[in-house]
Amino acid sequence: MKSDVIVIGAGLAGLAAAAEVADGGRKVLLVDQEPEASFGGQAWWSFGGLFLVDSPEQRRMGIKDSRELAWQDWLGSAGFDREEDSWGSRWAEAYVDFAAGEKRAWLRSMGIRFFPVVGWAERGGYLADGHGNSVPRFHIVWGTGPALVSAFEQRVKRHMQNGLLTYLPRHRVDRLLTENGAVTGISGTVLAPSNAKRGEASTRDAVGAFEYRGQAVLVASGGIGGNPELIRRNWPSRLGEPPKHMLSGVPAHVDGRMLGIAEEAGGRIVNRDRMWHYTEGLKNWDPVWSNHGIRILPGPSSVWLDAKGRRFPAPVFPGFDTLGTLEAIRKTGYDYSWFILTQKIIKKEFALSGSEQNPDLTGKSIRKVLSRVLPGAPEPVQAFMDHGEDFVISDNLPDLVEGMNRLTGDPLLRLEDIERQLKARDREIANKFSKDLQITALRGARRYLGDKLIRAAPPHVILDPKNGPLIAVRLQLVSRKTLGGLQTDLSCRVLNEEGAPVPGLYAAGEASGFGGGGLHGYRALEGTFLGGCLYTGRTAGRAIVEELRQ
Repeated sequence: MKSDVIVIGAGLAGLAAAAEVADGGRKVLLVDQEPEASFGGQAWWSFGGLFLVDSPEQRRMGIKDSRELAWQDWLGSAGFDREEDSWGSRWAEAYVDFAAGEKRAWLRSMGIRFFPVVGWAERGGYLADGHGNSVPRFHIVWGTGPALVSAFEQRVKRHMQNGLLTYLPRHRVDRLLTENGAVTGISGTVLAPSNAKRGEASTRDAVGAFEYRGQAVLVASGGIGGNPELIRRNWPSRLGEPPKHMLSGVPAHVDGRMLGIAEEAGGRIVNRDRMWHYTEGLKNWDPVWSNHGIRILPGPSSVWLDAKGRRFPAPVFPGFDTLGTLEAIRKTGYDYSWFILTQKIIKKEFALSGSEQNPDLTGKSIRKVLSRVLPGAPEPVQAFMDHGEDFVISDNLPDLVEGMNRLTGDPLLRLEDIERQLKARDREIANKFSKDLQITALRGARRYLGDKLIRAAPPHVILDPKNGPLIAVRLQLVSRKTLGGLQTDLSCRVLNEEGAPVPGLYAAGEASGFGGGGLHGYRALEGTFLGGCLYTGRTAGRAIVEELRQ
């Protein structure tokens, strides 16, 4: 089989790149170790959030945004401070320009539309030039992750029909072929056919071998989020000791093995210690993959306590600073923390990340979306309350605390300590003034129409029985994204240790740290992972076509 370009990985970055190469008239071979059921990779499971700047959706919600403000926020979050950040920072600036420019129009040209209410993720809570989004920028794809994947799947399958693109599932790359320092192809193992459904573990039984050559090879195989051993090996000391227990937010095949293979072929990996894991995880009561974790997308009202029942200090509030909270949790010496909230809060503020946990948005059902205003928690959240192992519900605080201690099997929580903190918090609700920064932040959030409508409950007394029952949620850590990766220039060419391109080798998506080996720096602004896959995939595809033309 003769191809001009070989793309490794049929996730979002790989699909975007393959479509662009075939659009340019070049023959593409797309290989992936998983069955065809997993076409689209991790993106299919996503909530479909995309970072856009100064969009019509923002303007309709009364949000004033600008490219300058977004770049200020990005720099404050990234904290670029290494020699290895030289390309990542350039990629970051190019990506912010893209998000403030043609990104939305490009996606709309493929039929992608957005939910009208813009979300406010990673609010920061620091100074103006520190971490966080100054304004809401989280645009949810109408149809969530599956709709985003579908748009690129359609492009890829058109080229499969016209003969420009060949897709080979169950082809695991074990080696990049090189000649005179240039990457010229791939070799690997043909795996046995598998009936595993999307996300489920598939067999690794070998039934053959393969070797293919091309003028360019693109690595778009994802990061290390499904590989706990690699996560712990690369864990940054600034976040404390590596956790002994984490849930997995991605399938097991997101194992990072292609990163090592690309490194053996001469590619340089940078920022291995930069990673993105969530702190508000639930053990999935109906798991798809092993140790499957689901993240809560919380509003700003829940009281956040550590494993010993001590309230976290500002700005460790729900939805404000993911890695800041992760650091605070790890410093306690425990792998979990607690939310305490009320029925009023869970009804308005709890959503679950993932396409399968949002059937109304995923199914594009306006009727079901409108049902969110009905009494009670949303159906997916209620299912976790009914069947999940991380919820404790009670009409009174003594029984709640007893249930929390019983759940962990470790009597760390003292009723009098938790009661004192909740009463102190509740006294701050009595008037419009407060020294409690979480209460101030809650009231500020409700000034934004989107939060007032669907994300932030009215401030109320937690211990008042009329707002109950009381709910406690054990929050576990959930592995997710790799922020470092193969260092690339602005054409997605993989660089070697001397900073020169490895001929014939390209990288995109999470394998490249979403661009340059880490365009996020230390922290992310959210909505930037899917967008980073799209942008690097598009850039790689177009750059390869231009390189071959020349």
